Amino acid sequence: MFKDTTTLAGYVKSDKSFSPYLYNVFFLFFFLQEVQILKALVLGEEERGQSQYQVMCFVHHFNKDDYISSDAMSKLRQKNPGTIRIPEEDRGRENYTMSHFIDLHQSDVISEHVSTLCGEAKDATYTRESDLHKWANIPGYTLSSLLLTTRPFPLTNSVLGEAKRCYDTPNIWSSCTCHLEMCIGWYPCGLKYCKGKFLDKSSTNSNSSYRCGIKTCKKCSLFSYYVRQKQLCLWDE
Repeated sequence: MFKDTTTLAGYVKSDKSFSPYLYNVFFLFFFLQEVQILKALVLGEEERGQSQYQVMCFVHHFNKDDYISSDAMSKLRQKNPGTIRIPEEDRGRENYTMSHFIDLHQSDVISEHVSTLCGEAKDATYTRESDLHKWANIPGYTLSSLLLTTRPFPLTNSVLGEAKRCYDTPNIWSSCTCHLEMCIGWYPCGLKYCKGKFLDKSSTNSNSSYRCGIKTCKKCSLFSYYVRQKQLCLWDE
């Protein structure tokens, strides 16, 4: 899709017996810039006054060591790629409290891919101030330019300065903090090394290890973010 990237499909995790009307979730990793973009498209409930669907993007910094690089993945092929696989390691859940909107017109400062992938999420592309500071340490970024691409969530009348969770907000037209948990059920998180004998007799270690596959993991992400109306977060009720 893009150079030096990895794209993975995900799903919404729900405590309910029936999950939200989810259409798709994609996790995209841009290794050079250490930018992860999670794009979610959720189908609306027309009988409750929602539009046909809504798109949200969550943009944040990630540690390259937690994932296999796109280059390594291209050199290693998995047998039977269509098979449903069970992850070898469950890496639990990471919480993300988003704090800023991203202005798509200026988002190229973060990554040239944000505006392309999140064009339908003009008012629903989010990041954290802590991510801006992490990117500022990468060559090519400056904190001042990164801050200009974002604006903080609006202040509320809450004592804590945060909107009440949508789950606890009875009025569907009131602003609130939405929660959405998404998971990657199976993704390449490292390389496997196997031991084997080589025919090269000149080698001092004929039982050396070699790359023979990909280690797989599962991981979930819980995003908390501001919405101007509970109507935009009906699954969190």
